[in-house]
Amino acid sequence: MEKKMSWTVGDAVDYKGFPADRSKTGGWVTAALILGIEIVERLSTMGIAVNLVTYLMGVMHLPSSTAANTVTDFMGTSFLLCLLGGFLADSFLGRFKTIGIFSAIQLLGTAALAISTKLPQLRPPPCHAGETCEPANGFQMGILYLALYLIALGTGGLKSSVSGFGSDQFDEKDEKEQSQRTFFFNRFFFFISLGTLAAVTVLVYIQDEVSRSWAYGICSVSMVIAILVFLSGTKKYRYKKSMGSPIVHIFQVIVASIKKRKMELPYNVGALYEDTAEDSRIEHTDQFRFLEKAAIVLEDDFERDAYGSGPNPWKLCSLTRVEEVKMMTNEIESINPRFTNLQRIAIGLLLSTLGMMAASLGEVKRLSVANGAKGNQTTLPISVFLLVPQFFLVGSGEAFIYTGQLDFFITQSPKGMKTMSTGLFLTTLSLGFFISSFLVSVVKKVTGTRDGKGWLADNINKGRLDLFYALLTILSFINFIAFLVCAFWYKPKKAKPSMQMGAINGSSVEEKC
Repeated sequence: MEKKMSWTVGDAVDYKGFPADRSKTGGWVTAALILGIEIVERLSTMGIAVNLVTYLMGVMHLPSSTAANTVTDFMGTSFLLCLLGGFLADSFLGRFKTIGIFSAIQLLGTAALAISTKLPQLRPPPCHAGETCEPANGFQMGILYLALYLIALGTGGLKSSVSGFGSDQFDEKDEKEQSQRTFFFNRFFFFISLGTLAAVTVLVYIQDEVSRSWAYGICSVSMVIAILVFLSGTKKYRYKKSMGSPIVHIFQVIVASIKKRKMELPYNVGALYEDTAEDSRIEHTDQFRFLEKAAIVLEDDFERDAYGSGPNPWKLCSLTRVEEVKMMTNEIESINPRFTNLQRIAIGLLLSTLGMMAASLGEVKRLSVANGAKGNQTTLPISVFLLVPQFFLVGSGEAFIYTGQLDFFITQSPKGMKTMSTGLFLTTLSLGFFISSFLVSVVKKVTGTRDGKGWLADNINKGRLDLFYALLTILSFINFIAFLVCAFWYKPKKAKPSMQMGAINGSSVEEKC
């Protein structure tokens, strides 16, 4: 097979708006400049979340359940705002500007958090054992929440765009660059894990042993450096043009199909409206065929304006636009390389379920030691390595799930919806955090007693965390079964034959086999 490629990348431009030169823009080296932002984002967000309960209980004097819900609400909001970041990137700003703006917002948040933990006026007075601790007042909590949710906003804008902008640096139609993109995604998750590891070890140690304000100050300085590194690649990046609001496109297809709901679909799919270039069309699928009614052509679907006659997008949509909406509706599914992603997700869900089971069994062991201990139960005669199985299983499960889903949502989304699609994926994580807050509140209310006991007692030696983890095991298993049902429901699609066209020195060349 003989194959020639154009010296430009067809759907990308450089920083001046000209077609991107393949030899001067993009590639692995350029994509690597983006990874610093991701490392610092993980360092900041996870470094704050993993030790925030301790600060809220020990310094701000909040009840344990309130502190736990504050953390899960913070994390849930971070991932929920990914949908906003994806919408802005795909519709208006583009991924480069979105990363620049929201990294600056997160910088402001970490700086505000460093100040709020430094100034004594922003904390309640300390208390000693046996004293009634005064909880933080509204003003103090307001400043803390402002800092946290600035960080959440910054995280939301960044997470939906960083992976997509990294993907933009590789040409999907070039086999060499395709393999480089796979390498990038593997390293992308590695750097996420590296940032998380640094957060839960180095940053937490600095928070506990040196100063929280120092730790958050380090996050701020690190973000400044990461932003400068990111901006240094401005002239070498490949940029994809915004293609309008994907949400509007989705609603246009839905509205048009509803208007024509009483019409019969033609026997021949070729009779449906299509105005997309041949090499950009999406292979037709048989699922959600009612949406194809949006592509049925009627006489009043076209309107005339100063530039001529054209279709009203709220009445008539191209078949490719319909297939894009199908892809968004169907993104829980996967095929060939996609089936591998399904396997990763299934393995991850199973490992997470086993992790919750290990946590429940480990808590049974810990409680038995606590009940048999005499005198002061602050330090129990039990090894910390009891926690290793549950952390190993849950961490491994997250690795399988995250890589499988992220790769799928990036590579299988319509071109104009990649960032929005990543935001949609991350939004599902936010739902998990909010459900966690809801679950903690419900369990606290149902099992709690007036003397502060129950499954989630303030003193964990008096509680029943083993039963709480057992409940999570059951819910995780139900989630695993639900995923399998959706996976088996999926119908494989036929891959569209590829044909690449390029132009070198003004002449057209075609791939020959």
